[in-house]
Amino acid sequence: MRQPGQVSGQRVERKRRRIRRIQRYALNPPMKALAWAGMPPGNVLVETLGRRTGKRRRNAVGMKTADDIGWVVAEHGLHSGWVRNIEAHPQVAVRIARRWRPARAEIVADDDPQVRLQGFGRWSHSAAVRRFGTDLTTVRFDFKG
Repeated sequence: MRQPGQVSGQRVERKRRRIRRIQRYALNPPMKALAWAGMPPGNVLVETLGRRTGKRRRNAVGMKTADDIGWVVAEHGLHSGWVRNIEAHPQVAVRIARRWRPARAEIVADDDPQVRLQGFGRWSHSAAVRRFGTDLTTVRFDFKG
């Protein structure tokens, strides 16, 4: 039985395609430029290796960092290319405050992404991820070693 707020599989896929187009062509290019410059706080660039091509891929994401750990809630989970790239190549680079840091990324299946988003402390980011996300998934970044 569907819970309130859930939509059928076809509707989810249509929503995901629509949002992906808007993000790819309208939202992500300026967000990448802002993240590169170290603006707005909490937004970073994650550089992965393409799972098939091996090319570097950069994506702007909202991250909460604490000590040597970073947390991201991926809006589309395993439907996101950068998350699938992490599955294939967990060694990544993260640009935080205009500085690249190596990290090991891991998809955390048993984490509650809704609770994780509450811990970010950024209401607008959390609201946007919840509104536009179709399959929220938590990704952990370990900056140690």
